[in-house]
Amino acid sequence: MSDSVENAAAEEWSHKESLAEELVPVIGRLYRENGIVVSVHGRSLLNLSPIDIVRIHRFARHVDGAELEIERTREVLRAVDLMNPGPASIDVARLVAAFADSANTDLASFVTTELGSIRDGRPYGTERGRDVVLYGFGRIGRLVARILLARSNDLSGVRLRAIVVRNGGENDLVKRASLLRRDSVHGPFNGSITVDESRNLIIANGTAIQVIYSDSPATIDYTAHGIHDAVVVDNTGRWRDEKGLSQHLDSTGVARVLLTAPGKGALPNVVYGINHAVIDDGGRIITAASCTTNAITPVLKVINDEFRVEYGHVETVHSFTNDQNLIDNFHSGDRRGRSAVLNMVITETGAASAVAKALPELDGKLTGNAIRVPTPDVSMAILNLTLDRSVTKDELNAFLRNASLNSPLRHQIDYIESAEVVSTDFLGSRRAGIVDGLATIASGNHAVVYVWYDNEYGYSHQVVRVLEKMGGVSRPFFPTAKV
Repeated sequence: MSDSVENAAAEEWSHKESLAEELVPVIGRLYRENGIVVSVHGRSLLNLSPIDIVRIHRFARHVDGAELEIERTREVLRAVDLMNPGPASIDVARLVAAFADSANTDLASFVTTELGSIRDGRPYGTERGRDVVLYGFGRIGRLVARILLARSNDLSGVRLRAIVVRNGGENDLVKRASLLRRDSVHGPFNGSITVDESRNLIIANGTAIQVIYSDSPATIDYTAHGIHDAVVVDNTGRWRDEKGLSQHLDSTGVARVLLTAPGKGALPNVVYGINHAVIDDGGRIITAASCTTNAITPVLKVINDEFRVEYGHVETVHSFTNDQNLIDNFHSGDRRGRSAVLNMVITETGAASAVAKALPELDGKLTGNAIRVPTPDVSMAILNLTLDRSVTKDELNAFLRNASLNSPLRHQIDYIESAEVVSTDFLGSRRAGIVDGLATIASGNHAVVYVWYDNEYGYSHQVVRVLEKMGGVSRPFFPTAKV
């Protein structure tokens, strides 16, 4: 390689890094002061290093065919900043693409017009925000906490105020904080955590989280801790019906309850992006269904809308969970007593039938089964579908890729084509499910679609989306999706 080529590459990189460094404080300030979340094709730019910002701008080439110029992002953010906008989620790449397709010749004026509804800080919810209590602090509880703490500067959004747990004995508070600080799967907490044992507080990135010890969901006075009209997120899985979960509503300071598991009986199972409109019906108890149901329902929705599913079988290859035994021991469930880390374990799943609660048009059309495998996170659902008409692999993949980019479900569905990806590559995905295009099979009216999903982190983001909707603090997205 000649010195001139090497120098040109170094200069180009240095220029991009310098531009990205300029963006970091602007992105942070727009979030803190205006509640603006900036992203590139769904990849958030908040709290990233300059190198990560450059990487995400380069990622845009997989969608648009060309790298997103950082100069364009800078231009968009300058226009946004001048508007003094209210809270919103803004996808810069999609705004730039929409501008290119428009007759407008000035990007700043285009942005001002597109975002006119949030000019001058027009509110989208309550200025105080919505108090949130995590009842239980297990795998999902701690990941939901991480997501909420990453947004703690948005005082008009959902705010983590307390967690409720049973007292585990000496050093309980320190151990709870340590589990939040370090995670064997998702890595260290991004920030600082301290403990105030005298006041039972975990302080994470400046957010004081009250730790409340209780054995009963019905006897807590949250208002004594300054918590009012809270949404309680029950991630224990101990109660799944209306009678059990209604106990939370007997505690002072609770307005609504969200269960991070499939509900029983008539409780609405919500898959955000599909049937979240039912949240506005006034029901005080909502369930966020299961990780698998959240992963497959959006994909099944778009496929059924376009090709009509006559029948389908869902086979889930799922990472082991705390419900299983590390080594062989008694378990009330079939086969789950055998070692989770040494065996593939066939078990049942209610995900296929649960899809019908969010997507009634598929009622009675799906069966399902599950295989638990010795991995700690990231699972796969294999959708074996009989369709109403013939489809080719290329046609189906093109449709699913477009759905991941332009449909109203683009925040739930992702799409990838790579011959090298494996399960660990999807750790930390914020989407409910990721279609693996290279694995798609299509023959006549029969299709097999493979959907990866981070059954912990991706699901937790769906939970937070439901939580924001329940709290009345959901952000509008710009530009709006094509229907």
